[in-house]
Amino acid sequence: MKITTKNLVHAAVIAAVYATLTILLEPISYGPVQFRLAEALTVLPAILPSSIPGLFIGCIIANLAGAFGLADVVFGSLATLLASVSTYLLRNKPLLYPLPPAIFNGLIVGAYVYLLYDRTYPLPLTMLFIAVSELILTYALGLPLVSLIKKNPELVRIFDIKNEEKKD
Repeated sequence: MKITTKNLVHAAVIAAVYATLTILLEPISYGPVQFRLAEALTVLPAILPSSIPGLFIGCIIANLAGAFGLADVVFGSLATLLASVSTYLLRNKPLLYPLPPAIFNGLIVGAYVYLLYDRTYPLPLTMLFIAVSELILTYALGLPLVSLIKKNPELVRIFDIKNEEKKD
């Protein structure tokens, strides 16, 4: 991905949307059982590589506003970065886009939330809650969002999206 003004703007808008959604919906965005609506955006790297830095920065901002402190900023944002890059690598397999966010967030976020902050539920259950919420959000909202973007000629033009999916 080339660094262009257009890509920087895309990343900035995605960062702003991610952070705003998470902070505005704070009661459901943080904790051992979370339903972070902004996570639906984590499938975007498959069609919009400039969303990778946007999601990473948006997650940093959102986690700075949360109650889990530095661990959330560092490890939560790292989980989002790993998931974003992995989703980009799966760009030819649309049904798999949601898996990296669920796996990385379930394992990483679930582990530090349990170990450092909240032991309400056993570690595997905390990880599972976070992974399942990711799967729900990314399959129910994320994949339809990608489909909507790809079917809208104006959005395809604005985001300069190329159809790289291979028909298997």
